[in-house]
Amino acid sequence: MTKKKANKRSAKVTRSTKETDIRVELTIEGKGKSAIRTTIPFMDHMLTLMAAHGFFDLTVDAKGDVEIDEHHTIEDIGIVLGEAFDKALGDRKGMKRYGRGLVPMDEALASVVIDFSNRPFLVYNVNLKRETTGRFDAQIVEEFFRAFVNRSGATVHINLMYGENTHHMIEAVFKAFSQGLDEATMLDDRITKVRSTKGIL
Repeated sequence: MTKKKANKRSAKVTRSTKETDIRVELTIEGKGKSAIRTTIPFMDHMLTLMAAHGFFDLTVDAKGDVEIDEHHTIEDIGIVLGEAFDKALGDRKGMKRYGRGLVPMDEALASVVIDFSNRPFLVYNVNLKRETTGRFDAQIVEEFFRAFVNRSGATVHINLMYGENTHHMIEAVFKAFSQGLDEATMLDDRITKVRSTKGIL
């Protein structure tokens, strides 16, 4: 039987460069509350629904050189969010480690599988019909997930099975990602150490 324990795992991480200034506050055992301010409306939308469907509390304040393009800001958000998860999860003792999400968004269907293995690896099979949704460059989404993977130490497989609308396709990916995060980070009373036969991740 899986149970969430009483302690709340949380982290605060900041990153300031010549290109971006980002602050993230994360609580794993949350209620899906969020305060997202990235200056990129579509990314605000994705991070808000990610927190809501993953049941963690998330604050993101981000500023960057969006007058050039949105690449640096979105990639650095992935870096800081990945570091926040890594910090909040600590030694990963008692954690399920593996998680998966399967989410339909109208005509689109996405699957995400996560392993907090301390072996960062991204598989990103997302073929979009259009490279933009509104003014948002959808190609940058892959860089967000790559940055998250590299800083969180997670293996993440993202597969978009099908879809037509670019917004729906990306939203399905983010919602599936949030489901996978929720499951993988859960604490289980049956797991007393790290979930590995090696005794270490």
